[in-house]
Amino acid sequence: MRPEPEITPELVAAHGIKPDEYERLLGIIGRTPTFTELGIFSAMWNEHCSYKSSKKWLRTLHTEGPQVICGPGENAGVVDLGDGDALVFKMESHNHPSYIEPYQGAATGVGGILRDVFTMGARPIAAMNALSFGEPSHPKTKRLVAGVVEGVGGYGNAFGVPTVGGEVRFHRAYNGNCLVNAFAAGLARTDAIFYSAASGVGMPVVYLGAKTGRDGVGGATMASAEFDDTIEEKRPTVQVGDPFTEKRLMEACMELMASGAVISIQDMGAAGLTCSAVEMGDKGGLGIRLDLDRVPVREEGMTAYEMMLSESQERMLMVLKPEKEQIARAIFEKWDLDFAIVGETIPEDRFLILLGNEVKADLPLSQLSSSAPEYDRPWVPTPAPAEAPAVPQVGAVEALKTLLVDPSTAWKGWVWEQYDSQVGADTVRRPGMGAGIVRVHGTGKAVAFTSDVTPRYVKANPVEGGKQAVAEAWRNLVAVGARPLAATDNLNFGNPEKPEIMGQFVGAIQGIGEACRALDFPIVSGNVSLYNETDGSAILPTPTIGGVGLLGSLEEMIGGLAHPGDLAVLVGETRGHLGQSALLAALGTEAGDAPAVDLAVERRNGEFVLASRSLIRAATDLADGGLALAGFEMADAAATGLELEAGDLPTLFGEDQGRYLLACAPEQAEALLDRAREAGVPVRVVGRFGGGAFRMGHEHAAMLDLAALWRTAFEAAVA
Repeated sequence: MRPEPEITPELVAAHGIKPDEYERLLGIIGRTPTFTELGIFSAMWNEHCSYKSSKKWLRTLHTEGPQVICGPGENAGVVDLGDGDALVFKMESHNHPSYIEPYQGAATGVGGILRDVFTMGARPIAAMNALSFGEPSHPKTKRLVAGVVEGVGGYGNAFGVPTVGGEVRFHRAYNGNCLVNAFAAGLARTDAIFYSAASGVGMPVVYLGAKTGRDGVGGATMASAEFDDTIEEKRPTVQVGDPFTEKRLMEACMELMASGAVISIQDMGAAGLTCSAVEMGDKGGLGIRLDLDRVPVREEGMTAYEMMLSESQERMLMVLKPEKEQIARAIFEKWDLDFAIVGETIPEDRFLILLGNEVKADLPLSQLSSSAPEYDRPWVPTPAPAEAPAVPQVGAVEALKTLLVDPSTAWKGWVWEQYDSQVGADTVRRPGMGAGIVRVHGTGKAVAFTSDVTPRYVKANPVEGGKQAVAEAWRNLVAVGARPLAATDNLNFGNPEKPEIMGQFVGAIQGIGEACRALDFPIVSGNVSLYNETDGSAILPTPTIGGVGLLGSLEEMIGGLAHPGDLAVLVGETRGHLGQSALLAALGTEAGDAPAVDLAVERRNGEFVLASRSLIRAATDLADGGLALAGFEMADAAATGLELEAGDLPTLFGEDQGRYLLACAPEQAEALLDRAREAGVPVRVVGRFGGGAFRMGHEHAAMLDLAALWRTAFEAAVA
C-alpha cells in the first residue's frame, strides 16, 4: 500500500484549506491529520459542500408555506399537489466540470440532479437546464455549446426523462466560466417520501449502484476554486456518467423503497462517500464506521483518500433495516448492481474509516458538517447605476431584427430539438412556448415548470434583479394558467472573498427573499455556486430561479394560439424602461438601472390573468425584448401576422415588469376589459393579430422574412 504523503503547509493549501481553517482543524482533532483526514476536511469544509460564505444569508429566505412538505436541507424540496401527490424538485450547478469537460460535465450534472430526486422516492417526470456561455466569437464557445447540449441530451434522453424547458444566454463575462444549471422534478406519494437522516445504532450502512473509480477525485474542491492557467490539470476531477446504469439504479431504488427495507438513503454526489456518510450520520445524531475493503471498486490499489473522495457516478448510500438484508440484496442483484454492506451506525460522534485493518481516519463526525466554518464575509452594496440611457437611433424593424439575430434572444430550437421532450407521454407543452407542462400521470392535474433570471439586471441592481428573477418565473407560470407553488434557486456568483461580489450575492438574496414572501412562492431547495471566476474576472451574477406551478386540470391551461382577428391585449403599465434591456445589450450597450419590480402589482396582475383564463386564447409574459419580441413570438407560433399600434422604441422594447400580452377573441375582449376595470388592473388593446406582416406603427416587415432570420440565427452563430 502506498505511503501517505507528509502533511505540509503546501499540501494543506492545495486542498483549499486556509491557515486559520487548518488551525481550527488542529483544535478539533488535537493532532496532525492523516492524508485521508485532510481530504475529508477539505471536502466537507469547501464552499461547494459547506456553504460557509452563504449560510448566513440563505437563512433569510422565505422557505415555508402550507404547500411545503420539505424545505431546504434535504436532497430536494417537496411540495404538496393534493390528493396524496407530492412534487420533489431541485436545481443544481455543474459549472466548473462543464467548462473543463463539457460533455461529461453536463451529463453528470443531469445525472446528479436526477439522483437527488429519486433518492427521495420520487420518479422523475421533468428536467430543465439553464445554460450561460461566453461570446459566440470566443474560441471556446462553440465547443462548449456543442458539448454541453449533447451531454444534457445524451444523459436525459437515455435515462428517459423529458426536458421541458430552460434558457440559454451568451455574454463575454462567461468566456472563462460557462454555467450549467440542471433542474429535475419527480412525483411521489406524500406518505412515501424518503429522507437522509440515519437512525438506530448498529444499523447496516449499505453501498448501492456502480463501482467506485478514480474519476472525480477532488471534484468538490475543484468546484470551490477560481480557474487559472492550470485548468487543463483539473480534467481528472470531472466525473464520467452512464445513464443506463442510473436508470437501473432508479428502478432498483424504487423497488427497494417499496420493500420497506430503507431507514434512510442518500445520493453520493459532491465528495462522494465522504459527504453522503457524514450527512446521514450528522442529521441522525449518530456516528458512522466504514470498512473500505468492502467497497466495490473498478480500479486496483485505490487508497482510502481516493475511495472517500471519488465522485464516481450512479452510487447511493443507505441505512438498512437488518432483517430486510436478503430482500434488498436480491433486488440489486436482479438489476445487476452492486450491493455491499460497508459499515454500520455507531452511538459515538465518530467518523471511523478502516482500510486493510488500518485506521485511515478517526474524526468527530458532527464537526465535519454542522460545525464547518461559517463566514460573515465583508460586503459592499452595488452602487446605484447612472442615469437612464438614451433611446437608440434605429427604426423599429431594425431594432426587432437586431434581437431576432442575437443568439441570446434568437429561436433556440437547435438546442431543445436535441432533447427528448415527449418521453413518458405526459408532456403537454414542449420547450419553446413558455413554461413546460407535464401531466400528473393517472390524474387530471398537471405541473408547469420554468427557469428564469436576467443577469444584466442583477449586475446593475442586485436587489431589483433578484426580485425580477422570482417575478418572471412567477409570471411564466401564470401565463400558462398555472397557480405558482414554489421555487428552487441556483445562485451563481464570482469570488465571495471580494466585497463587491459578496455585495451582489447579498443584494440578490434580499431581492429574492422579498419577492418570494410577497408572492407566496417559497424557496424549497437550491444550490450555491461561487468562485465562478477565471484569472480574476467574474461571471455576471446569475441567481437562476426554477419555478413550479399547479394546474388543477388541463382545462385551466392557457395553451392556445392566437387566431387571425384576435385582439392583442396588454396587461400592466408601460413606462418604456430601456435600462439594461435586451435591445441595448444587442446593440452593444449595457447601461442604466434594472427595471423596478412592484411586487404588489405583480401579484394583482397575475391573479387577474388567472381569474380571466376563460376569456384568454393565448398568453405570454413580457420580459427580454418587451412588447415587440413577445408579440413577434406569439404571432410566429400562430403562423400569422400582428399589427401593433405603437411605433416608438421605449413602448415597443421597454422592459417594464408585471406585464402580459394576451390574444383575445373580439367577442371576449369587452368582458375582459370590464373585469380589468373592476379589478383596477391597467389593461388595453394594443393591436390585432392577422395578415402576413409584423407592423409597428408605420413600419412593417414580412413575417416570413423575420421568422427566417429568427430561426437560423442561433445555429449560424454557435453550431
